[in-house]
Amino acid sequence: MTHEFLPQEQWYAQLPAMYGSASALITDVDDLVLLVKPNYRDHWNLPGGVIDRNEAPHDACAREILEEIGLELPVGELLVIDWVPEVDPRPRPFVSWMFDAGTLSTEQVAAIRIQVEELDDHAFVTLDRALELLPSMVAPRVPAALRARALGRPIYLPKH
Repeated sequence: MTHEFLPQEQWYAQLPAMYGSASALITDVDDLVLLVKPNYRDHWNLPGGVIDRNEAPHDACAREILEEIGLELPVGELLVIDWVPEVDPRPRPFVSWMFDAGTLSTEQVAAIRIQVEELDDHAFVTLDRALELLPSMVAPRVPAALRARALGRPIYLPKH
């Protein structure tokens, strides 16, 4: 019995594809969570954004932090992987990586300079307030990230 295999380019073309984003859990000395307010959306979000082609998720996270809040922060451990199935009009699943970018000192908080081309504001908020401000697809990442930081291991959040 002989098997016929697809040429590599056809095999790769038929594999499922997905979109990716990377964000950061950034807290202050009072354990408040940093959120940013994009000027192109009605809701708040976590610092981060879409991963560029061939960009590693942790590199995208560091790039987005620098772009959005003007701080060069070390991107630490992976805290959350969140898989969200495709929904209309988005034709592919979305995978989001959330990393620990640490706790900012009072001086670092004062040094934040938001990217005015994309952001209207930023705020350090309680977990409850973060859950109110974030879209329902993003909100579960924050308590999961705080739990992962405390446990010292990542948490997987599949949505169905």
